[in-house]
Amino acid sequence: MFCAGCCFSCETSLLEEVKVYDNDFSQADLLYFESGRLFDFNGDTVLGYFHNEEIVLNLPDLPEHNTIKVTIDLLLHDSWDGNPDNVGGPDFWYMQLNGQEVMRTTFSNSPCESTYCLYQSFPDNYPRFYEPKTAAVSSDLPGRCQYQNSIGWTSRYQITKIINHSENQLEIICGDELKQENATDPVCDESWSIARIQVSTMILN
Repeated sequence: MFCAGCCFSCETSLLEEVKVYDNDFSQADLLYFESGRLFDFNGDTVLGYFHNEEIVLNLPDLPEHNTIKVTIDLLLHDSWDGNPDNVGGPDFWYMQLNGQEVMRTTFSNSPCESTYCLYQSFPDNYPRFYEPKTAAVSSDLPGRCQYQNSIGWTSRYQITKIINHSENQLEIICGDELKQENATDPVCDESWSIARIQVSTMILN
C-alpha cells in the first residue's frame, strides 16, 4: 500500500510518528548516502545535479513502526519534455522504497499553448496527461544550465509517499531516464536535484 499523503480512513488511527531523517543539505551532510553530490543552486545547497543517474540513501536502526513516510522536495531543471515519445522524451523520474517502485512519472517544463503542449504524468504515475508544472509548489525558478538566465525553467515539487514497512532499515532510490537525442549537451538540456528529504516512521492502528 502507498498513498500520496497523510489522510487515513476513519478506521485507521495514527498512534505515533517519529521523524528519523531530515536533510536540506545546508550543512553539506551526505551521511547514509551511497551516492550523491552537492552543488549550489539559486543560493541554496542542494543534492545534485543528476542526469540518467540514481541516488541511494540507506537509513539504519529505525525505531519500531509499521509504516514509513518519505517526503522529497524535487527540483526539475531546464527542458523536461514530459510524455511525448520522440527524440526528446518521454522524460521519466522514479522513486523506490526498499525495492518497491512507488512512483514512476514524467515531468514537463515546456510552455503550454492551445496548439502545442508537452503534457506530463505527475501528480500520477505514467501514463497520465496533465499540463506542464501541474502541482508544482514553485514554477518561477531559473533554469540550471540551458536556461540559467531565464525564470520559469526550474520547477519544484513536494512528493510524499507512505508505505507499509516494519523493517529496521530503509533504502530510498531516486533516479531518472532522460531522453534528448536532439541535444548537443544532454546534461545541460535537462537535469534534476533534491532540495530536501524527510523520513518519518509511523505506527498506525
